Amino acid sequence: MTDTETVETIRYTADVVALTPDGSVLLIERGWPPYEGAWALPGGHVDPGETSRAAAARELKEETGIRVAVDELRQLGVWDSPARDPRGRYVTVAYTVLVPAGTPATAGDDARTARWWPLDALPERLAFDHADILSAAAAS
Repeated sequence: MTDTETVETIRYTADVVALTPDGSVLLIERGWPPYEGAWALPGGHVDPGETSRAAAARELKEETGIRVAVDELRQLGVWDSPARDPRGRYVTVAYTVLVPAGTPATAGDDARTARWWPLDALPERLAFDHADILSAAAAS
């Protein structure tokens, strides 16, 4: 490696777009920086030895109390813009899952609040590039 080459640390995460048949999506209010107080998809870091799909199911349960089977999660896409997170380089795999309308959500782990939002009336302040992920989910 030459002096001009650098090694970039890349963090691996998973996010979940939990949808109901009546067109609502589950978001959490972030309780910590960056984007403290903004709304985000449930998600987080993939643990060592874990698949992103398993991490998505785990994070959904930890942050909202909602349990889904890993095989119910459908991959939506990968978001890897170098500037998507102010803490550094994060690559996320986003998944969708359909849950029954009226499924109760309870904030847990790092979430201040967990709430269902109509897809056509999302909160103004969304964290990271989650507006792009939600647009892709709505189009799929």
